[in-house]
Amino acid sequence: MRETSGNKQILITVKADPNPSKEYGETVCCAGIDLSNYQFIRLYPIPFRYLEDERQFKKYTIIEADCFRSNDDKRPESFMVNCASIKILEFLETAKEGWKKRKDIFLRAPIKSMCQVIIEAENSGLSLGIIKPENVSFDYTRRRLPDPKIREAYYNQLNLLKKHINAIEAVPFQFYYIFRCTGVEQCPGHDLPIVDWEINQAYRNWRKKYATEKELLEKIAQRWLEISDPGKKDVYFYVGNRKLNKKTFMVLGVFWPPLNE
Repeated sequence: MRETSGNKQILITVKADPNPSKEYGETVCCAGIDLSNYQFIRLYPIPFRYLEDERQFKKYTIIEADCFRSNDDKRPESFMVNCASIKILEFLETAKEGWKKRKDIFLRAPIKSMCQVIIEAENSGLSLGIIKPENVSFDYTRRRLPDPKIREAYYNQLNLLKKHINAIEAVPFQFYYIFRCTGVEQCPGHDLPIVDWEINQAYRNWRKKYATEKELLEKIAQRWLEISDPGKKDVYFYVGNRKLNKKTFMVLGVFWPPLNE
């Protein structure tokens, strides 16, 4: 029996890179701020690229949807979604009112340190957090790609039942943020992989612009350091852990309004 939670309005702040699987096909893990209590909430699985156009949402869109507890994901912030119920209510643009409308919601959510998130994950099962970093640097490592035949099989299996989408290319690099917690004197420092859709899509799209892989990686590093520069931005990271490895946290995305916005 599913535990129903009913209709929720959520400001979407996170869209992770699409992940094909045998169980669900291609899905996206999304997260955002529940407007009923201003807590961070996870929505998974979302078959994002299979959704009808009118249900596909950008980050910083307020959506409304019927949500319910998952039978197999017991993390306290995790919900499943009736995708047919998704309604797009409003996209919070930065052009009209700067970052104000986004910040008015964002700053009502609890802000923690990464050190605090790790302790709470151990003690209470916390699996999502919004943290404030400092001394941010960027790195990447080459990673082993999944078997392309298996990935293609997952897509072909689902395409029989849903609209056709092309298999999304796996990115051969894992990107990382290295940082310390703002205001935590004894912080040992943290090194977290970045799983935001945007950074991997930048790799896919920007290859057409740059002559070499080295130049491409330098441009990605430059961009992700620019948006996480505490000297220019009021920087926060969205972080979350893995369902099967609750001690492993990742950077799900960056909130980066200008300092004086």
